[in-house]
Amino acid sequence: MSATTSIVAEAYRALIAHLEAAYPNEGAGLLLGRGDGEDRVVTAVLTLPNRWDGAEQTHRFLLTPEDMLAGEQEAARRGLDVIGIFHSHPDHPAEPSGFDRDWALPWYVYTITRVTQGRADHTRAWRLREDRSGYSEDNFTIHAETRPTPRG
Repeated sequence: MSATTSIVAEAYRALIAHLEAAYPNEGAGLLLGRGDGEDRVVTAVLTLPNRWDGAEQTHRFLLTPEDMLAGEQEAARRGLDVIGIFHSHPDHPAEPSGFDRDWALPWYVYTITRVTQGRADHTRAWRLREDRSGYSEDNFTIHAETRPTPRG
């Protein structure tokens, strides 16, 4: 059985708005929510600035240790956990790059959204394998209700 990452519609709309506004650069932020076994439920996002220098932002994103700390603090304030990172690939497939793999952590979910000509058109969810050899793709779903519960 494959893992599932689901996101509530309100959080997904905020994620998409942030990534479209960042175009033609990569946008990024944190996924906040809960996990149950292999399944993850995103109930909120924390949008963050891309801190990579200048022109490189079109194909790289950077979140700093301070961003991660702020995310952990915001998640705790909301009674949630940081369960992953989201970012965009402007005019490129929603698949992890080698650079993405170099910086990824196995316990996080990574959603990647392809933004084509300023419009988000495809989001996929990935998890780095424990041996760092590559990614496994999660089933990715969007929920209309505000608080879905993980499958048991």
